[in-house]
Amino acid sequence: MTPQTVFKRYEVKYRLTTAQYKQLKAVMADHMSLDQYGRHTIDSMYFDTPDYRLIRKSIEKPTYKEKLRLRSYGAVGDSDIVFLELKKKYDGVVYKRRLAVAKSEAMAFLTQGKPLSNNSQIAKELSYFCKYYEKLQPMVGLRYQREAYFGKENQDFRMTFDQNIAMATQERFDTPLLPHDAVILEVKTAMGLPTWLLEFFSSHQIYKTSFSKVGTAYETILLPKALKGEHHVA
Repeated sequence: MTPQTVFKRYEVKYRLTTAQYKQLKAVMADHMSLDQYGRHTIDSMYFDTPDYRLIRKSIEKPTYKEKLRLRSYGAVGDSDIVFLELKKKYDGVVYKRRLAVAKSEAMAFLTQGKPLSNNSQIAKELSYFCKYYEKLQPMVGLRYQREAYFGKENQDFRMTFDQNIAMATQERFDTPLLPHDAVILEVKTAMGLPTWLLEFFSSHQIYKTSFSKVGTAYETILLPKALKGEHHVA
C-alpha cells in the first residue's frame, strides 16, 4: 500500500481517563476497526529555531501555524523509512504533507542541508520551509504508544488514542508529559462527528481540548529549565 502523503481534515482532541478510554472502546466496537498497525510506538523529532520560534508561535494560537517534524514508527536504523512531515493549520483545518525517505537521507537534509533525492512538490515545500526559517535544529523529541482506528462505514474517519507520552532528555524518553492514567484521543475527520460519538461525549461530560504534545513539553519542561539557565539536549 502506498503511504498517504497529503492530508486535509479537522483534528479534534480530547483528554480521557483510563476508565473513559475503556468505556469508549467498548462503544466503538460496532463502528470502528483497528488499523493494520495495531498498537504501535511513535517517535517524533520536532525541528525548530534555537529560540523555539515555531513552538512559541503555535502556543499563541494564531489563525495560521506550522511545524516540521521527523516521524518514525518503532525503532528504525539509518536505512529504514521515516517520514518528513510539514504540518500546517489554518482557521481550524489541518493540512499535512509528508515524504517517506530513508532516515539517513532525512537527517542529512535536516542537519546538513543536503538536497533530497525526491524532486516532488512536497520535497520543494520542505526545502523552502528549511531555507525560510534557517538554523533549524532537532529541539524536542517525543515518544508515545498509539492505537489507531478507522470507521467501518467511512474509512477516512479516524480515531487515535495516545498514551505514555514522554519527552527525550539526552536521547532517553524519560520525562512524562501527563499522568500515567491520561489518554489523549484525537478524532480526525473531513466532516462532523457521528451521533454515537457525540452521545458518548455528552453522557460522560467530555469536552474538546487544545492539548499539544510539543507545546506542553515546551511550557511545562523546556521553558522552566531555560528560566533557570539549564540547557536542554534533544
